[in-house]
Amino acid sequence: MYVKGTVRVDSRTKNLVKRLLPHEIAVIDHAELDDVAAHSLIAGRVRAVINASPSLSARYPNAGPLTLVQAGIPLVDNAGPDVMALPEGAEVEIRDGVIYLNRRELARGKVLTDVEIRRQMNAASRNMGPVLSRFVENTMEHARREMCLVAGDYRLPRLKNSFHGRHALIVVRGQNYKEDLNTIKSYINEIEPVLVGVDGGADALVECGYRPDLIVGDMDSVMDETLKCGAELVVHAYPDGRAPGLQRIRKLGLPAEIFAAPGTSEDIAMLLAFDGGAELIVAVGAHSSVEDFLEKGRQGMASTFLVRMKVGSILVDAKGVSKLYRNRIKARYLAQIVLAALLPAGAVVFVSPATRELLRLLIIQFRLFLGI
Repeated sequence: MYVKGTVRVDSRTKNLVKRLLPHEIAVIDHAELDDVAAHSLIAGRVRAVINASPSLSARYPNAGPLTLVQAGIPLVDNAGPDVMALPEGAEVEIRDGVIYLNRRELARGKVLTDVEIRRQMNAASRNMGPVLSRFVENTMEHARREMCLVAGDYRLPRLKNSFHGRHALIVVRGQNYKEDLNTIKSYINEIEPVLVGVDGGADALVECGYRPDLIVGDMDSVMDETLKCGAELVVHAYPDGRAPGLQRIRKLGLPAEIFAAPGTSEDIAMLLAFDGGAELIVAVGAHSSVEDFLEKGRQGMASTFLVRMKVGSILVDAKGVSKLYRNRIKARYLAQIVLAALLPAGAVVFVSPATRELLRLLIIQFRLFLGI
């Protein structure tokens, strides 16, 4: 394998993709590469990916590396910390996993193949038993501390947008979130729900041509332009009131409310909609499985378990809905549509005296042209 190109370097993949240009080489430090990050790199049209850390997990079968390789993007794995010192914009060469800068060897990694990735994923799947047991134990332990999410023992921020009697669409930066969002466009246009973007999910709404009504989260993975779009901002704070994301909002000179509560930002977005009187909550890209939470580095899902138990009566999880509809038109269906359109047109021609006369004149002109 040989690749040559310009590098972009960042230890946080979600920050790197914001400035990544097509056909550049992404240099990341992303242990247990998750599927969302892999799709964001593919969308950036990278030439190759160099990961300073091991891309595959021994705990669970993370799909990120396989997604990259199946998209035809070479993945140089576990290249070591030296690659993170590469100058931004430098030109490097990769030969069979060896990285060269100015023709001098800088680091060595392993080029992951489809076969090798699948082998390691199968091994990780066999180790899921103990991981799942610990995950459930952590969930139950933390659930006792976070019962306030069910009891309503938290202070809701004051919002200008009203959820009362309306649908709420909550978009989270999760697996297939962009595809799922595109699939339900007709629902959005018809129902006009309150549009809630959770951190990077707000960027997805903007990319689809919508302006979020509300942006909720830590404010660490949403673009400045999206934050300035006019949406109400709600910064997720720790239960003790600390809100690290508020500093960024203040630097941008934007107003924001604070919601101090345990759990994830998507959890508090659902609570805002539910307690605000939403008729229906539709979630896109939400995290709901063990793999989802392990990918996010969380060892349990107490808050999500409790919040979904509370809002479950009005919650519709649209995650994966794009896979249900593969708009592929078969040839016979297309022929039937064309035939259905021609039949009424033919009937009009046959019945109408004017069109019959026009057809007769055309036939005469055609016979004169051919001399018959």
